[in-house]
Amino acid sequence: MTAISPLAPAAFPAMPVIDGIRLASHACGVRYAGRTDLLLVEMDEGTTAAGVFTKSLTASAPVEWCRQALAAKGRGRVLVVNSGNANAFTGSVGVASVKRTVDKAAALAGCKPAEVFIASTGTIGVRLPDEKITAALADARAKLKPDAWAEAASAIMTTDTYPKGATRTAVIDGTTVRINGIAKGAGMIAPDMATMLSYVFTDAALPAEVLQDLLAKGVDRSFNCITVDSDTSTSDTLMLFATGKAGNTVIKDAKDKRLADFKAKLFDLLLDLSHQVVRDGEGATKFVAITVSGAAGRKAARKIGLAIANSPLVKTAIAGEDANWGRVVAAVGKAGEKANRDKLSIRMGGVLVADKGEMAEGYDEAPVAAHFKGQNIVIEVDVGVGKGSATVWTCDLTHAYIDINGSYRT
Repeated sequence: MTAISPLAPAAFPAMPVIDGIRLASHACGVRYAGRTDLLLVEMDEGTTAAGVFTKSLTASAPVEWCRQALAAKGRGRVLVVNSGNANAFTGSVGVASVKRTVDKAAALAGCKPAEVFIASTGTIGVRLPDEKITAALADARAKLKPDAWAEAASAIMTTDTYPKGATRTAVIDGTTVRINGIAKGAGMIAPDMATMLSYVFTDAALPAEVLQDLLAKGVDRSFNCITVDSDTSTSDTLMLFATGKAGNTVIKDAKDKRLADFKAKLFDLLLDLSHQVVRDGEGATKFVAITVSGAAGRKAARKIGLAIANSPLVKTAIAGEDANWGRVVAAVGKAGEKANRDKLSIRMGGVLVADKGEMAEGYDEAPVAAHFKGQNIVIEVDVGVGKGSATVWTCDLTHAYIDINGSYRT
């Protein structure tokens, strides 16, 4: 049993029932023994759907299916997720596996195949024994209940050390709506327009186009600003489902001011989940926030921030509690974005360590060294060329990361 990350939340949150959503977890034995590895979610008829997926050119068969299904209907009735096997790089065999699972799930729920969404996470390049999943779907369906959020989050874990969940309440034009989300991820974390696996559900009544607009914007400010190890997965999937059961006024424009509170709460929930993923980074002992300002634009700032966050030299220095700000300078320089060397400034834990292209006058490393002994590390960089800014989040890189990934298949 892997020890729970020292950065984990104190407990899984108390998550309310979302009207129109029922969940169940089941042990299929796809790879893991003695634990659940299948999540089944059924949603009431009329549920709208949105999603963002990996841009990897070796995307998994489930990702390809979800893209097609989402484009076809924008509706969701069933979600099936397995852990332990990614069903990625499995060719026509993987495609056929998805179809068998979709067809069985659709038949059981009495819906169309295009309303069934599939996800798989785990080892790449290994045939998925989907017969174990299809054989278990009826038993899983018999266990569906509206309050199984913690069990659902646990069923989709791979190298995660704890289940990840978040909940928010918002108001749309005077009507209270609820939002619940779960996520999994600990390694192979550097999302590109999506996340590892994450599913968000709300009882709000919103068209699929509005959901898609809000989700894409929210992901860009959360999951696309995190990294554990710079590796984008073949299976990255983030979906948002809205049952409409809250009965709010249906708003058809994502920019409508009546959606302001819902948008803010959705974005906050996505940020919460993305931070939980980083806090469970494989082998992580420190949570790192990196803010870049003075860049040519927001995208440039984020690119510089990710260059720092993905630097093995920076990450190992943080793990070793070494305030080696020269490694941050080097990472800024390799990012490929405009930076003025002679105006560059760096703060660590709020302390100015470098200014105007050199070590800050009177710099005392003692308070910075003390900051690096904590669990929450803050690095701020101003590159001195413009007004663009962005914050990204990462974790340190310890030997435990090698231990986990060096023995992942054994």
